[in-house]
Amino acid sequence: MADTSVDQGEASGIRMGSLEVRLAETAAEIDWAQALRYRVFYDEMAAVPTDAMKAQLRDFDEFDALCDHLLVIDHARGNGPDMVVGTYRLIRRPAAARAGRFYSSDEYDIAPLVAWPGEILELGRSCVDAGYRTRGSMQLLWRGIAAYVFHHDIALMFGCASLPGTDPGALAEPLAYLYHHHLAPPDLRATALPERHVAMNLMDKDRIDPRRALNILPPLIKGYLRLGGFVGDGVVIDHQFNTTDVCIVVKTDLITDKYFKHYERRSRDGQPG
Repeated sequence: MADTSVDQGEASGIRMGSLEVRLAETAAEIDWAQALRYRVFYDEMAAVPTDAMKAQLRDFDEFDALCDHLLVIDHARGNGPDMVVGTYRLIRRPAAARAGRFYSSDEYDIAPLVAWPGEILELGRSCVDAGYRTRGSMQLLWRGIAAYVFHHDIALMFGCASLPGTDPGALAEPLAYLYHHHLAPPDLRATALPERHVAMNLMDKDRIDPRRALNILPPLIKGYLRLGGFVGDGVVIDHQFNTTDVCIVVKTDLITDKYFKHYERRSRDGQPG
């Protein structure tokens, strides 16, 4: 069972109408997040579940019991599995130490990221219910992440983000765009493991239409880029999830600065966070 004793100062009291973003507080809430992940990844996106996942209709692995789970909850949907409409999995150094690794290390050499001074955070298993994929819901998730980053003084975020499909050739332009315009500097550059490495540099830079390439990229990756995010070198084909994965790296300066200014203003104006 997961250790669900969390400090809700990390991400609490952030509301928008009937929606709230906070960390999971109970094993049941983690189970509900796993149910949402199953619906999105396996029912909707055609990932391939293990027999155990298929029997339980849950997406799970050994990291779930060790990490924090950020939830978007719709209080208008009662008190049960249906109330969890968005989730993110958050892994810091202590959880990775208990697991023996970060999840991304199965696909990438993340040694430069692990060596980064200060606290680091791996983001993963991001998904939102199909009926809630609005700007407001995504902003709420990001406000929760910002609160968590601020609370733990996290210097660097990273994780695998996915493009749909397993044919890099069909994604040549967006992948080449990421390589030519957003490749991480050497001290922040994760590299796909040699046995899984697939080249991203599939087009010459002068042949790329940046606007078209950006339009093809999933909203989540575009969101990371807007925060000044970089990508690692090489993509990894994930046949279980039917995706082509890139490693995203984001220094948190912009996030924490924006969050700090927001709450400094709220405090000055006498408003709740």
